[in-house]
Amino acid sequence: MGINYQPLVSTGLARQVAESIRQAILSGQLRADDRLPTEEELAVRFGVSRPTIREGLKRLAAMNLIHSRRGPLGGTFVKTPTLFDSRSVVANAASLLVSMGEFNPEDIIEARRSLELTCVRLAVHRCTSDDVAALQAEIEAQDNPQLSDEQFCASDVRFHQALVQASHNPVLIFQAATVIDSLQPVFNLVVYKVRDRQCVVSQHINIASALSERNEIEAEKALNKYLDGLLEQLIKVQATSHSS
Repeated sequence: MGINYQPLVSTGLARQVAESIRQAILSGQLRADDRLPTEEELAVRFGVSRPTIREGLKRLAAMNLIHSRRGPLGGTFVKTPTLFDSRSVVANAASLLVSMGEFNPEDIIEARRSLELTCVRLAVHRCTSDDVAALQAEIEAQDNPQLSDEQFCASDVRFHQALVQASHNPVLIFQAATVIDSLQPVFNLVVYKVRDRQCVVSQHINIASALSERNEIEAEKALNKYLDGLLEQLIKVQATSHSS
């Protein structure tokens, strides 16, 4: 078992337990489906109480690094995170940082523009009929006037997730979790009162049309126009909130 059982300092014991096991997983000393020692065994080896071990394991489970199985052959096992699990962890962390004011809108839009434009350039050449259909499905949903603000915002996120997915580059898709899966919903909650739905739908139509026509220049232009509008809306809302 490749866990480093070094003596722990007296504060943050559960965090230290979780970090020791996490490092063993990341370094490859613990592999997928390896069974961890029991809570009692871990408590003895780390020199802490079982409740402390239990809290440390909860932290690891929250990071999708371990999972439990019941039954005679049950126990706690190392989990291989799926791409979806990993994206969720990254997205949640980014959302927290936004809520704490660690990122400003200009920097976020700049990063998103760089990443999403790269995806669009690839998507123009790689998108399939299914990719275009996914974009069209969201456009049709957004064009429904009965759609609530919450539903419209969710569809907006799905449209841009589908746009990134059309690049068919798993690394870019993973990176996009930060700026789309997490930050776009936060932005939507801020700007929905000042956004023009039909303008967004029109921009989405232009993006999807350019992709289906394999027109890279028009696709970039349409995406830039969407992002410029989003930034303007964010600045407008910020200015209003500061003046009130």
